[in-house]
Amino acid sequence: MLLLSDLRPTLIARFLLRFGLELRLVPNEEAIPASYWGESEAGLRDSVLLARLDTPIHSILHEASHFICMAPERRTGLLKDAGGDDAEENAVCYLQVLLGALLPGAGKKRLFEDMDAWGYSFRLGSARAWFEEDASDAREWLLRAGIIDAEARLTGQLRA
Repeated sequence: MLLLSDLRPTLIARFLLRFGLELRLVPNEEAIPASYWGESEAGLRDSVLLARLDTPIHSILHEASHFICMAPERRTGLLKDAGGDDAEENAVCYLQVLLGALLPGAGKKRLFEDMDAWGYSFRLGSARAWFEEDASDAREWLLRAGIIDAEARLTGQLRA
């Protein structure tokens, strides 16, 4: 599992700032506030993404993707549960792979492996198979939301 400590936290912090998210590090011996899953999984509170050095990169990217994909009114007062429906959750999973592809030291292949190892569940049995063969609905959702363009490149925009 690729962890925050495996990459430069300052690199991740700068990356997240592009989307209006502040990365706040929590000491390794402390629980991560606002973490939906607990343990070492990232947390969200307003526009702050909370993580420890042992937080998996896929978790950081997943929570960042929730922030990017949620409607503006849900970002206000956000605490722990990003909410959203199944279509939005699929878009979040797709977006986290796109974000991972942009991170030096991460990449799509590593994201797929870590998502599978963590236990993400997709109809086709793996994150990669889903992304490549069964995620047209997620791609369309992101396109309609203005988060990606027609070539599936990030626009740098949050859902309006």
